[in-house]
Amino acid sequence: MEARKLETYEEKEILKKELGLLEAIAIVIGVVIGSGIFFKPAIVAKNAGAPGLGILAWVVGGIITIAAGLTVAEIAAAIPKTGGLYAYLKELYGDLAAFLLGWVQIAVYFPGSVAALAIIFSIQATAFIPMTEMQQKLLAIFVLFFLSVANIISTKFGGKIQTVATIGKLIPIFVIAIFGLIKGTAHGFTPMVAQESTAGGFGLAVLGTLWAYDGWINVGNIAGELKNPAKDLPKAIIIGLGLVLVAYLSVNLAVLNVLPFDQVIASKKAASDAAVVMFGNFGASFISLGILVSIFGALNGYILTASRVPYAMAEEGLLPFKGFFSKLSPKSGTPINSIIYIFAVGTLYILTGSFDTLTDLVVFVLWIFFTMAVAGVFVLRSKFKHLKRPYTVPLYPIVPFIGIAGGLFILISTITTSTNRALLGLGVTLIGIPIYMYLKRK
Repeated sequence: MEARKLETYEEKEILKKELGLLEAIAIVIGVVIGSGIFFKPAIVAKNAGAPGLGILAWVVGGIITIAAGLTVAEIAAAIPKTGGLYAYLKELYGDLAAFLLGWVQIAVYFPGSVAALAIIFSIQATAFIPMTEMQQKLLAIFVLFFLSVANIISTKFGGKIQTVATIGKLIPIFVIAIFGLIKGTAHGFTPMVAQESTAGGFGLAVLGTLWAYDGWINVGNIAGELKNPAKDLPKAIIIGLGLVLVAYLSVNLAVLNVLPFDQVIASKKAASDAAVVMFGNFGASFISLGILVSIFGALNGYILTASRVPYAMAEEGLLPFKGFFSKLSPKSGTPINSIIYIFAVGTLYILTGSFDTLTDLVVFVLWIFFTMAVAGVFVLRSKFKHLKRPYTVPLYPIVPFIGIAGGLFILISTITTSTNRALLGLGVTLIGIPIYMYLKRK
């Protein structure tokens, strides 16, 4: 039954195939690079305790992420279905695992993430226009509304916005990197280890980088709208993550080359501070604008990819009101009601300010599913040997084991440092079980 299901995934193609490789790469980069690159260098360096260890933490986090990406790319090429991770778990582990992931994503994670990004965008905008808290919320809702409408008009239009925003966000990143490496005089790359460096501190530093690398797997959500998903999906994941790794390392090396290490760890916005040193107040304005573009692109990427999950669940009959969520726009062929749902719940979270608490609760749970996805390559190769795979993960099984180890590291670290949050996240997830049982009975 499972094998037959995998062989016939193309039997119902409704969504328009309007996205090419460039848009897919832009989605990977756009969703991963939000505001973390501008604010994470300080906390990573502080936890590492030494400049060299801080850079090593970014390398290790990048290797873990790319290993996971290389592995999931094989699954994505074999199962290029709309819904991404939801679709992979459904085929490899069954309906319940997929439903629980989808439940967490559409009830909390996706609308909470777009709410958080919209609020961060409006807060960053106060660098140019002073606003009250209510005005910031109204701006956040307007930006969320604008991008939702853009993605309803056309998937291709949303993809073009993503491409332009991604290019725009890379400009300040590479300006900081190039000028910082050329003009910097601090040369604070060493020592490799300081007296206060500990294994636990380095672990927290790596954990911080993994959060900054997060989001790449969402490109799989729009697989059904890629012109050539079997070939373009793995390419997008690999090229996108490779460029993200280069960008992150370049910015961190530049910051350490411009600012003394003690100034880096004391800063809340090390990249902006480095820009001020290099370019004066203009530098601060330039980086603030770059952060706005970066967040704008990440927000568009989340709307574009998140709305495909409730659509995919409704198509499978694993969501209440499936007729509503599976509706496509008669003109553009986009999942209009799913986009409206993400906008509506995201707006509610913006107004109540509850998104941070909710998303914090489920991040731990999502990493359980991410780790299952990486381990799923072993299930794919053992249960579906007949399946044609346009791409296979290199250095199998070493690369998948690196990705799994990274996932387990995040889970164990979260359990030991935030036990209550992890348990509450599991509780939110388990609420989905009676809903699933009810749907299956119907």
